[in-house]
Amino acid sequence: MPPVDDQRWVVAAAALAERARPLSRPNPGVGAIVLKEGRVVGRGWTRFGGRPHAEAMALEKAGSAAHGATLYVTLEPCMHRSARGPACADLVVEAGLARVVVGMCDPDPRTAGAGLATLAESGVEVAQMGLQASRLSLSGHEMFQRHGRPHVTLKLALTLDGRLAMPDGSSRWITGPEARAHVHRERARADAILVGGETLRSDTPSLDVRLQGLEDRSPERWVLTRGPAPGGWKVLASPERAHSMPGVRYLFIEGGAGAAASFLRADMVDRLLIYRAPILLGDGRPALGDIGLTDLNDAHDRWRREDIRPLGRDTLEVYIRSRQEG
Repeated sequence: MPPVDDQRWVVAAAALAERARPLSRPNPGVGAIVLKEGRVVGRGWTRFGGRPHAEAMALEKAGSAAHGATLYVTLEPCMHRSARGPACADLVVEAGLARVVVGMCDPDPRTAGAGLATLAESGVEVAQMGLQASRLSLSGHEMFQRHGRPHVTLKLALTLDGRLAMPDGSSRWITGPEARAHVHRERARADAILVGGETLRSDTPSLDVRLQGLEDRSPERWVLTRGPAPGGWKVLASPERAHSMPGVRYLFIEGGAGAAASFLRADMVDRLLIYRAPILLGDGRPALGDIGLTDLNDAHDRWRREDIRPLGRDTLEVYIRSRQEG
């Protein structure tokens, strides 16, 4: 039998984890696969409200076949026991798994290495991959545990010359239907969506998800303002107050050059989605205002391109903020 590609199976588990977002909130969306003799005998992802966990679901499906098998899971099996369910590390030991491969250790202090230690002490072979795919699929969980705030994605729909609207503010539509559908997919993955006060007043956006089958995934609606908000909206007074958004692990910023600049100025944007249309506007409205840069050197090496792809006539570029994690 050919050797098993651990990285491939952890990446596959990360793809499964996508099914958990955002339904598992505020628990992390985890993916798990049980492999025995080269065959998948169980798989799972975190369910609605956080239970059952991915490992519990995968082990239940595997049944007795889990004995002597390998578990691939995006996040270290948890060690915290609660009335809602047992610790996943305990379930792994009870199932008789021979090996566990994890994508990343859990930054939650209730586990933070204790899950892997428990497995090793029980005779389970443990391997930690440290894969980027796992970190990306768990970016909201990691950001909250390390910094107490949501993971923030900023979306910008731009022309080739960096404009987001005509001089009079009209912007429907800069991008085509494929790009707009992708934006709705991103909305469905977020816990909350935010626009600036001016955007809310001028455009009265609905910000719902209009993809067939995902209509119930519309995120909470927030507005960046120091004033009141209309019914159905929540107020965020400043980017720094994002630490006080209950249950929000993934925040999607979709509207307004002012709101975008405010979060960039506070260095609280972790991911950029730039939808670029093949058009020129010339004297249109710029994408951003002042973001606090005073030295050109400081603008370099901040963003790493993760992906670039065509969406119909448009192009999507995805950038990740380069940070030194402590």
